[in-house]
Amino acid sequence: MTGWVPRPDGGRPEGRYCAHADAVATPPERHEGEGCAECVARGRHAWVRLLECLDCGHLGCCDSSPGAHATAHHESTGHPVARSAERGETWAWCYACELYLRPVDDDGPAAAEG
Repeated sequence: MTGWVPRPDGGRPEGRYCAHADAVATPPERHEGEGCAECVARGRHAWVRLLECLDCGHLGCCDSSPGAHATAHHESTGHPVARSAERGETWAWCYACELYLRPVDDDGPAAAEG
């Protein structure tokens, strides 16, 4: 993977730019099959979707999950971009720009978003 670009997002204006997409060109190793660090520490396993921080690899649950730990991680660290850690999904979300991203080398249809 060489980087990220904004992906088409039905309800938002086209042509939006993400200042953070180029800064995460080499993401950490995927953590598929693991769980939300904070939920697991609390004995919970009821997350909806997992997101992996592209700055440090933190694995947190999405906003549809009871803990919303991926967003909490962004708010506490300022790390702007997290990608889906779900098998078969190739999208990412930039919290700072409020924009979905796709890998530059992903020419196929965008995977379902969280």
